[in-house]
Amino acid sequence: MSQQSVENTQWTSDLALLAKIVAATYVGFGLLGLLTGVGINEIAGFLVTVTFYAAAFALVTLALNLHWGYTGMFNIGVAGFMAIGVYTMAILTASPEAQPAGLGLPIPVGVVGGVLVATLIGALLALPALRVRSDYFAIITLGFSEIVRLSLTSGTLREIEVGGRVYGTGGGGGISYTPVDSVIPWLFEQPLFGQLGEGLYTLGGFAGLTTSIVDRLLYALVIIAFVVAAYVMLQRIAFSPFGRILKAIREDEVAARSLGKDTQRAKIKVFALGCGIMGLAGILWMGSRSLVTPESFMPIVTFYIFVALIVGGEGSNTGSIVGGFVFAAFLWEGPRFLRTIARSNIDVRAPPTIVDALAELASLDPLPLIGYAVDSLEEIRWIMIGVALILLMIYRPQGLLGDRKEIAAATDLTRRGGETDE
Repeated sequence: MSQQSVENTQWTSDLALLAKIVAATYVGFGLLGLLTGVGINEIAGFLVTVTFYAAAFALVTLALNLHWGYTGMFNIGVAGFMAIGVYTMAILTASPEAQPAGLGLPIPVGVVGGVLVATLIGALLALPALRVRSDYFAIITLGFSEIVRLSLTSGTLREIEVGGRVYGTGGGGGISYTPVDSVIPWLFEQPLFGQLGEGLYTLGGFAGLTTSIVDRLLYALVIIAFVVAAYVMLQRIAFSPFGRILKAIREDEVAARSLGKDTQRAKIKVFALGCGIMGLAGILWMGSRSLVTPESFMPIVTFYIFVALIVGGEGSNTGSIVGGFVFAAFLWEGPRFLRTIARSNIDVRAPPTIVDALAELASLDPLPLIGYAVDSLEEIRWIMIGVALILLMIYRPQGLLGDRKEIAAATDLTRRGGETDE
């Protein structure tokens, strides 16, 4: 079978698998909400939120998979590159009259500028960082991410006066800017998008959905379009000669270098590309907000992305998308939806501490404990993430699709059934 045929077959199976997972999840949550008396707007709002976060997580997880899954570079500074992209976009697009001021450029210019700056800084960081390996490289990327975040909060960069205007990062207060999702009305002026938008608003009206839910859905679809573009690009890279060099570096860099491959240049290129995608993901993730602050880029954000990649399985682009969707639906937004269901069906009070809840349980009254658990679902979510990781380590250490990691060879070298040596 030719490589092109293998690619076409894989793309078809990937699309079918992803469609089954998404459909089953949406139908399951929808039926659960309807059967428990949750309103249609609350169900639709939850599903749209899941779609938004699933697309955002999928995009940045694809970038991390390019670093870790394909090249073996342990980058734990994801949040820093996301911050670079968002802050660059904010400075370029913020109003010149704002405090701190921006350049007032169009949103597309800001988005492109944020991606280019994140790519450039990624390339510059790669020059010294890639001289070390494994754990040391991870420490450098983590340190760089924290340097970025702390620099954004510093008083020195908070306000910088240039030509009578005050620019800067805004410190802990952040920067106000025009949200990226404000391009949606402009898209409606285009022939194809205008018809799509009108159709969605019409369907939303028939279903009794509010306009805000449809607006959020449209922006989620924009992010999905970027996810599709990134997926196609990374799949093409994976099956290209350059992609085979990356996978050879992942398996054994010394062997790849002994075959005459310039592994350092390849790693710099792929690191810069991945950082650019991370910057884009940060821009689109924060795109529905009008304010960005350093607190949005704590190291825990990088942990979320790694969990999504571990769930999906490193070394698989489809696994990155599946992992992002599963994480967003079941570990990120799922507990909040369960709280909505509980509050719409059970009128419970939440005691101040778990001790009080257990004391009430000792008197055969379970409602206080239920109420405490419902109010603590944000904290319980961490327990759920830990349990999910433990179960994966025991039963599926390679992730949901980690067994589909592509080999470095250009052709399938595995034996086909029944073949033996003569």
